[in-house]
Amino acid sequence: MNIQIINGPNLNLLSVRERSIYGGVDFEVFLTDLRKLYPAIHIDYFQSNVEGELIDKLQEVGFTYTGVLLNAGAYTHTSIAIADAISSINTPVVEIHISNVHKREAFRHTSLISSACKGIITGFGLNSYRLGIESIITS
Repeated sequence: MNIQIINGPNLNLLSVRERSIYGGVDFEVFLTDLRKLYPAIHIDYFQSNVEGELIDKLQEVGFTYTGVLLNAGAYTHTSIAIADAISSINTPVVEIHISNVHKREAFRHTSLISSACKGIITGFGLNSYRLGIESIITS
C-alpha cells in the first residue's frame, strides 16, 4: 500500500507559522511518528509552494498509488487546475486541512477541489492526516 501526502503553499513553515492555528509540531517530526504508526504502509511526502508542481505530483502518483492526502493550502480556494488534476487521475484523493476552515475567514469556506475528492477531513490538527490514512485503508 502506497500513500502520497502532498502539502501545498506555506505548509513547509509548520511549527513556526501561526502556532495558534497550526500548532508547534514540525511536519517532518509528525511524519516520522505517522510512519511508525503505519509500518506496513509506504508513506511518501511532497511539499511545494508552486501550484504546477502539486499538479505534476498528482499526475505522477495518480495511477499507481493507493491514495493521496492533499492539503492544498490556499490553492484549495483558488485552483480549478488542481481540481481538474484530481478529476483526471484514478487514485482517490482525500482533502486535508489542519484547521477547521469553516471557523476561519469566509473565503476559506469555499473549496474548489472538494467536489473532485473522495472526502474532506478538516479541523483535527495534524491528526487530520492520520484520519485521512484511516479513510483510505478502510475503503
